[in-house]
Amino acid sequence: MKLIARRGVERGLVLALGVVAGAAAGVAHAQSFDSVRLDGPDGEGHGRVGVAAIASHRYLGSDERRYLLLPTVEYRWANGWFAGVGNGIGYRFGSSPQLQYGVRLAADFGRKESRSEVLRGLGDIPRRPQAGVFLNWHPSRELGFSSSLRYGSGEDRDGLVADFGVHTGTQLAPRWRLGLGLGATWVNRAWMQSYFGITPEQSVRSGYAVSTVGAGVRDVKLSSSLLYFINRDWAATLVVSAISLQGDAKDSVIVRERNPVSAVLALGYRF
Repeated sequence: MKLIARRGVERGLVLALGVVAGAAAGVAHAQSFDSVRLDGPDGEGHGRVGVAAIASHRYLGSDERRYLLLPTVEYRWANGWFAGVGNGIGYRFGSSPQLQYGVRLAADFGRKESRSEVLRGLGDIPRRPQAGVFLNWHPSRELGFSSSLRYGSGEDRDGLVADFGVHTGTQLAPRWRLGLGLGATWVNRAWMQSYFGITPEQSVRSGYAVSTVGAGVRDVKLSSSLLYFINRDWAATLVVSAISLQGDAKDSVIVRERNPVSAVLALGYRF
């Protein structure tokens, strides 16, 4: 009986770690919605709330730091619906526990030119809703693959973003878990031009030379996470991500840092 009870506690720890890890990861990428993270058992409703301190940059490619303190909320219903700051609003279709696929509505938060002197004269990029689909495959508890496609961002609402990633994790100790992830993001020409190109009108206002960019891989990202389980429902997570800009994004005139590093420290509670 003691062995059964201990195994039950261990399964509870694993579930809680996964749920809180997803909360931290969701906050870490809340402004990109690069993948959908649906942790926990199928057929059960559950959620998580928390707070995260974020150290990032003023815009992608900036060398100026930006610090935020944000709440995180995620909930997954038993019928397949989910909503939250990291996943957006969506629906997962019924499938095996190892396979997750569905549709969702996310957001592109745009960019304010007032965020940095480097952006002066480029104008604001409006916030846009993004419609998309996702597909995740988990061949084992320690290994997962993710993909996401989103459309509707940028100046003319025709930006297309595709994200692909692989992640793995290992239990260091009963209360500690280490995670590693590798991902890449591809964007179409409309998205790349909105965020890294310079139109003739922007050239007049900003003084930058006109720049026309094309579709391609925007960046490659390496991330690591360290989770500490406080008790069955509370956990703390540290996530560090390093991005390497690629192609036309890397060579853009507004880029000051081609390899930005960001970090998130989060505290989460599952319910």
